[in-house]
Amino acid sequence: MTSAPARPPELRDFYENPAVPVASGTPRSIRQARMLAAALGPATTGHARTVLDIGCGDGTAAAVAAPFLPGHRVIGVDWSQDALRRARTRIPYAVRGELTGGGLPFAPESADAVLFSEVIEHLVDPDAALDEIRRILRPGGHLMLSTPNLAAWYNRALLLAGVQPVFSEVSLRGIHGRPGREVVGHLRLYTARALREFVAASGFTVVRLEGAPFHGVPRPLRPLDRLACARPQLASILLLHARRT
Repeated sequence: MTSAPARPPELRDFYENPAVPVASGTPRSIRQARMLAAALGPATTGHARTVLDIGCGDGTAAAVAAPFLPGHRVIGVDWSQDALRRARTRIPYAVRGELTGGGLPFAPESADAVLFSEVIEHLVDPDAALDEIRRILRPGGHLMLSTPNLAAWYNRALLLAGVQPVFSEVSLRGIHGRPGREVVGHLRLYTARALREFVAASGFTVVRLEGAPFHGVPRPLRPLDRLACARPQLASILLLHARRT
């Protein structure tokens, strides 16, 4: 009697693997937290705002943001049980939820702000994800989204040389044709223009777009990477602030 063939690994299995990175870089988490703090303003007595960190990973971004948001309620949300176990060691509240399928475990118009840090590039259906975020945000609510920039300054040079751009991946099993050592499961990448247009078409008003550096840039090139942040179109990471219309 022959045994049934092994089930091929799925995307969910990939993200439940503890070896897969689930944290963004601290410097860009701080930049994003400062943008959100400026947008929300200080908490007033009896009027704490609800901030959801969707795709919170191990809770690092939410933990970095919390000191900038005193008095506000920060809740981590992720679909990976392994990530949630780690997040609960860093933040008081972390719940399981999905952007597709059954949707997030929150009522319509129940959140004041959403942190969406390096999540959208991992999604099969980003349209449904932004629809769900729009559903749970109150009118005028804030979306703070970050994602790698396909048109980062070094990616432009790599493409000219015929090299696969940084951040892009052709396999979940290994690195092929691009610099780097980690497989991180990126399915989609955006330029600054594409990100603006996509978010606006999803029912949001884009307020601001900034650039942030990438921790994986070789040390000798980091000053140039920080300099590129002055022009988001060239920066390593895109930080976008939008409001629900």
